[in-house]
Amino acid sequence: MTMTKYEVIPGAESFYIKGNDIGILLIHGFVGTPQSIKFVGNQLAEKGFTVYAPRLKGHGTHSNELEGTTFHDWLTELEQAYYKLNSICSHVFIAGQSMGGVLSLILANKVNPAGIITINAAFSVPGYELYKDEDDLKYVHEGKPDIKDDSVIEITYPSIPVHAIKQLFGLIDLGKDSLSHITSPLLLFKSLDDHVVPAESTDYVYHNVSSWSKQIVGLTNSYHVATMDFDKFTIVNQTANFIKETVAEATTQYKVS
Repeated sequence: MTMTKYEVIPGAESFYIKGNDIGILLIHGFVGTPQSIKFVGNQLAEKGFTVYAPRLKGHGTHSNELEGTTFHDWLTELEQAYYKLNSICSHVFIAGQSMGGVLSLILANKVNPAGIITINAAFSVPGYELYKDEDDLKYVHEGKPDIKDDSVIEITYPSIPVHAIKQLFGLIDLGKDSLSHITSPLLLFKSLDDHVVPAESTDYVYHNVSSWSKQIVGLTNSYHVATMDFDKFTIVNQTANFIKETVAEATTQYKVS
């Protein structure tokens, strides 16, 4: 049986930018693509960091491909991506938008990164709840991406497989089980006006991890896809500062006087 091969939508490709020995693995969200984190990635690369944003399987091609994908595929891809960065960088941070935030925390439980950054981590997605146990419906219509800046167009699918939504919820359950094992420093961004993931989802992460170093930054001028919205410069600058401070502190701890 011949498998259909779908072309990647122009602009949705993975990207890798070589910089210094501090690496950042950037993870996009559910039904999103690396395009949604491209601005943040480029800006962090300009600040000198090495940045890698892989396109997760089933994303940025055709929704039919997403229907044949599981969250285990995404975790496997990301673990490989992390070790690629880890082989060339002395410190590796993981950053994720929405579902990418959940993936970041699950992956961190396996690899123990230098630090974790999440943007509107999707531990609660009320709009999808009614599809968790859906067996008759195959696809659902996906509305306009939740972005306050009307000039921004995100690459996504007009409809998504119910199978994929169930994968998302399976991932969320795994993510919840992982939180208590997280000890890496955390920077958590949450949009105060998010129509997809309640801001309390980030609070849930904050209160359930075991990290001693953790902080929440509220975003006041962005909706859910904050990496493409009006607060994207805040995300870049706060992330860069967090990484520099975390590396400096780690270096000081291991320095022999």
